[in-house]
Amino acid sequence: MNFNFKEFKRFEKQIIIKKIGIEGQKKIRKAKILIIGVGGLGCPLLTYLAASGIGHVGIVDSDKVEISNLNRQILFNNNDLNKYKVLQAKAQVKKIYKNIKIKTFKSRLTFKNIKSILKNYEIICDGTDNYETRYLINDFCKKNKKILISAAISRFDGHLFKFNFTKKGPCYRCFMPEQPALENNCETEGIFSPVAGVMGSLQANEVLKTVLNLKSDLNTNMLIFNSLKMSLRTAKISVNKNCVNKCIR
Repeated sequence: MNFNFKEFKRFEKQIIIKKIGIEGQKKIRKAKILIIGVGGLGCPLLTYLAASGIGHVGIVDSDKVEISNLNRQILFNNNDLNKYKVLQAKAQVKKIYKNIKIKTFKSRLTFKNIKSILKNYEIICDGTDNYETRYLINDFCKKNKKILISAAISRFDGHLFKFNFTKKGPCYRCFMPEQPALENNCETEGIFSPVAGVMGSLQANEVLKTVLNLKSDLNTNMLIFNSLKMSLRTAKISVNKNCVNKCIR
């Protein structure tokens, strides 16, 4: 897999970084990433992955663009209203990096279709806004030894998780064993739009670090962002011996 001069110049500022280089850029181009949810998180995540040279991306979302999305879903504008997010996002991202290969899944992720959608991707990015889908993604990735990088946002706060299910360790159910009675998401609690940009960018950062095999402190931790205090901190997620996924070391 060789780079022509134009490709080299495009990604020159990454390639000159000692921990990336030509070989690292080749890894980025070869990687296969799936993004579930093209919303406040998925838009900046997809934008930065494309700009960095990721070669293969799948995007999953059944929704159409609504006017209330436009304060934070940066790939869309008024011309996209009432059109499917995955189709509009693909068109916009192709303008960023025309060589990216994007497969769209214009459907809601379910128990019936999750295997067919996730099977060809190495790293799964969860940007969904409901617990039922998060548990579904977590359980499938755990069972099939995928790498799951998940983010969640609400009001002024954001959380980022990485679960490397190719190794033993905790899962999302270890952190939250039971589904809360109330959904905590943008729809019910609102969202400060820069939080979506920050967390989607951090999600992209973690994806690229994983592709490049760079050391990550999030393998057994979650990152917590508070935009009012301008604080970032990590908290350890321990294996729950009673986890239904049997996450025992």
